[in-house]
Amino acid sequence: MKKALITGITGQDGSYLTELLLSKGYEIHGIVRHVALEHPQARMWRIRHLLDRIHIHSASMESYASIFNIIAEIKPDECYHLAAQSYVSYSFEDEFSTINTNLNGTHYVLSSLKRQAPDCRFYFAASSEMFGKVKETPQTEETPFHPRSPYGISKMAGFELTRNYREGYGLFALSGILFNHESPRRGGEFVTRKISSSAAKIKLGLEKKIRLGNLQAKRDWGHAKDYVNAMWLMLQQDEPEDYVIASGISHSVEEFLEAAFNYVDLDYRDHLVLDENLYRPAEVKLLQGDASNARKNLNWSPTISFEELVKEMVEGDLEWYAK
Repeated sequence: MKKALITGITGQDGSYLTELLLSKGYEIHGIVRHVALEHPQARMWRIRHLLDRIHIHSASMESYASIFNIIAEIKPDECYHLAAQSYVSYSFEDEFSTINTNLNGTHYVLSSLKRQAPDCRFYFAASSEMFGKVKETPQTEETPFHPRSPYGISKMAGFELTRNYREGYGLFALSGILFNHESPRRGGEFVTRKISSSAAKIKLGLEKKIRLGNLQAKRDWGHAKDYVNAMWLMLQQDEPEDYVIASGISHSVEEFLEAAFNYVDLDYRDHLVLDENLYRPAEVKLLQGDASNARKNLNWSPTISFEELVKEMVEGDLEWYAK
């Protein structure tokens, strides 16, 4: 039985990845912060239904000793490093903790694997935000990076660190450059979940308005279920290689907003409040990926459309807020 270690197991991607790996017969180990153990209802709601089937370890991604000891104990066959401060807007407010947590955490995991489990296959959750002020559209594995946020910078540094451990120490270490992927398990601070939850709450009479910033920003949105499958496929290959994972189709925030409100028979223009305070200091206008390499080498392609994604998110929030 293969053993997998997942950092960030309580997040959207971690929960779907855990379900996928359990279905494939893996022994799952997840790292959570101690506060998650103290408040499991709030912190571990995405994996609550899985807790009796997995092993949870308490550690801080800012503590090399705790990461080292867990990896020494488990000796995982595969490691999926998903833990990060991943909210882009917040990274502008606290750039120091974003960069320190995201980069140091990645470094600690890689260093620990090198010393305690050198045969473990390592996946780093990179991000399309590394492309930032894009040099070409669509973006591929060869597109130069120009990040426009502390979050994007931290992910670019983690990407380069992962490549360095692959090339310098021979680790099976790679990065998935994943474009935006959403689901009903998305955190409420992200714009897609803010839109789907607002559509539901307004439909149910719980709210009247939604406040948003830049409606013209375009993103390549897919479903997290599809994207965690790509993570697993990357680690099953003969050689480690970095991959762009994307749908290849971009939509504006306004299009997402319109689709969500149309689903509940509302006109978003009757409820929208534009708020300049919600604009980023350095905006990323357009991200659109080309996942040709993943299609060719991994036999991967998305199975859930943009329209299906929006519908699932709004339905999930309608059910949640109707309780």
